[in-house]
Amino acid sequence: MKTTDVTFGGKMLSFLFSAIGSLPLWILYGIADIVAFLAGRVVGYRRKVIRENLDRCFPEMPLEERRRIERKFYHFLGDYFVETMKLGRMSRKEMMKRMKFENLEEVNEILAKGDSVSAYLGHYCNWEWVSSLPLHLNPGPVAGQIYHPLENKASDYAFLKIRGRFGAVSINMEEVMTVLREWKRQGQTSIVGYIADQAPNFHAIHYFADFFGIETAAFTGPERLSKTFKTAVYYIDMRRPKRGQYIARFVKMSDDGSKESPFALTQKYYDLLEATIRRAPQYWLWSHRRWKRTKDDFFKRFGEKAAFHLTRP
Repeated sequence: MKTTDVTFGGKMLSFLFSAIGSLPLWILYGIADIVAFLAGRVVGYRRKVIRENLDRCFPEMPLEERRRIERKFYHFLGDYFVETMKLGRMSRKEMMKRMKFENLEEVNEILAKGDSVSAYLGHYCNWEWVSSLPLHLNPGPVAGQIYHPLENKASDYAFLKIRGRFGAVSINMEEVMTVLREWKRQGQTSIVGYIADQAPNFHAIHYFADFFGIETAAFTGPERLSKTFKTAVYYIDMRRPKRGQYIARFVKMSDDGSKESPFALTQKYYDLLEATIRRAPQYWLWSHRRWKRTKDDFFKRFGEKAAFHLTRP
C-alpha cells in the first residue's frame, strides 16, 4: 500500500472513529450491548480460545461460573470497543473524570528528581484510556507507550492518532532502545508503559513465569530496559468501579530496576497481574492466545541450546 493510500485510508478511518466517538456514552453503550450479543451469542468470537484459557486458569471453578465470566467478558469487550472510539472525542475534563490515577504523587516526585519510571500493565480493563496519563503528570516528563504496529497501515495510523490525543508518545517496540537512549542523552525524564502480558516469539523467550500455576513464556524486554536505564518500576493495578469509570493505582515494584535479581521484576509483575485478574476476571483479554508457546515446544525447538536462552537476562 502506498504512503498516500495509507494516509487517506487512515484519515477516513479516523473520521469514522471520530463520528462514532461523538455519540454520547449512553448511546455507545447501547451499541456495545449489540456488539457483545453478536460476538458472544451469534458469532462466538474466539469462543474456543476464551474457554480454553478460562479452563486452564480456573480448573477448580464450577463450569457455570466460568461460563458466567465468559458472558461478562463478551459484555466488556463491547464496552472496550466503543470506549476506545470515544477516546478520540472525549474532552480533557471528562477524560480526567472517568480515568483516575492513584499514588501518582509518588511517581511525580520521582520524575521531579530527574529519575525515569517504567510502568508495567496488562490487557486489563480499558488499557487504551491509560494514554490519558499526561493529563495528570507535572509538566516536563514524557509519557511513552510501547506499541506493536498493526498490519493494516490505515488502522495503525488511526489508532496512533487516538492513543496520542492527550499527549502520550507512541514508541514502536523495534525502536524503543534507540528512543530511550536518546532521551537519556538529552536528560529527558520519562515514564514508559509496557503492556507485558503478550506471548513473545520463541527467540524472545528467556524466562517462563509462574502465572496461574502455568509455566508461561514471558516478555523480559521491559525488565531489561528497566535495568539498563536504572528506572523506578511500578505496576498499574486497574479497577472498574462502574461502566465508564476506571481507577489505575501505581504499585511500586522497585526503586531501581538495576538492583533486582534476574527475572524478579518479570515474576513480580505476573504475580500482581494474576491478583488483579482474580479480583474481577471478566476484564482481562481472554480472547488472546496467551499460552500458544509452551515450554515443551520451546525445548523441542532449541534442543540443547534452550538452557542458554533461559540464562540470558
